[in-house]
Amino acid sequence: MNDFTAIGRRRLLGTTAAGLAAAALPLGGALAQAKPLVVGFIYVGPRDDYGYNQAHAEGAAALKKMAGVKVLEEEKVPETVAVEKSMESMINLDGASLVFPTSFGYFDPHMLKMAAKFAKVQFRHCGGMWTQGKHPMNTGSYFGYIDEGQYLNGVVAGHASKTGKLGFIAAKPIPQVLRNINAFTLGARSVNPAATTQVIITGDWALPVKEAEATNSLIAQGVDVVTCHVDSPKVVVETAERRGIMTCGYHANQAKLAPKGYLTGAEWNWHKVYGDFIADMQAGRAPGNFVRGGLKEGFVKTSPYGAAVPEKARTMAEGIKAQMLGGAFTIFKGALKDNKGNTVIAAGKSHAQTDPWLESMNWMVEGVIA
Repeated sequence: MNDFTAIGRRRLLGTTAAGLAAAALPLGGALAQAKPLVVGFIYVGPRDDYGYNQAHAEGAAALKKMAGVKVLEEEKVPETVAVEKSMESMINLDGASLVFPTSFGYFDPHMLKMAAKFAKVQFRHCGGMWTQGKHPMNTGSYFGYIDEGQYLNGVVAGHASKTGKLGFIAAKPIPQVLRNINAFTLGARSVNPAATTQVIITGDWALPVKEAEATNSLIAQGVDVVTCHVDSPKVVVETAERRGIMTCGYHANQAKLAPKGYLTGAEWNWHKVYGDFIADMQAGRAPGNFVRGGLKEGFVKTSPYGAAVPEKARTMAEGIKAQMLGGAFTIFKGALKDNKGNTVIAAGKSHAQTDPWLESMNWMVEGVIA
């Protein structure tokens, strides 16, 4: 199933859901064992966006190669009641028993409503909003410590920048985004303590016109390296390349969009996460409810270095990456101040990547201009 069948499937759902639901009841014996595990993926944007949705689609593509797995996909589904209809149709019409509504706004109320309606179906959401004791046990969240990749982006950007002025275009000031902004800035300031990160918040995940305007605005302010946390970095990367400045990628590899200025990038490696979830389901276990991992666990990776990356930047970044892979590097440690001068992490205190405190981050580090 693909997005072209979604409309027809929704229409069919309204007239035949009851009958099909009854027909889809579990069967016993060999027939039940022969049935594939049906997994549904829902994307808020196109699957080839060079960004967030493409990263998930690449993970889904890896599952299609696994025996006994049937993958459903639907793209360009708004964060509205539309996603409820998509989930319901995947379950009632296609027999999905594991559903991945991947976008931030799908979780509450939409995924939670479907989870209450379909108690035997497992729902896993990409993000940090699942809380034990508050949310149903047939729901959960998974996410990666991609701030490790953003820290390394910052290290490389700090070396490559001639002005010390870096830019970051962000969709929304939620904890995951702030964590990336802060990690990028800390990485840059580990190289150049005077480096600054100018942040522009666009207001939503996919606003190409605003993203282009924000990139041009940052360039006008003297920024010579830019990165982002929006669904599709394509516009930011292409605009920066046309204007002759450097970029660090996010979500997926955008190197082909900027052969001159692409430095490196922080990428997702979702096929590792999805493969683990499938293995759980095929073994008769529910996937984990709160799943996290970084470079060490294979949840994230970094893009190859571009031609514009100085050798000393590669050496320093690779050294830090090796520490991260060994679990021996801490990004957020004291003494650390926010950009208002307040101490947010006291001297001698540190927060490991697994610390839930980091998932409620509501501040920006010293050096961020926003």
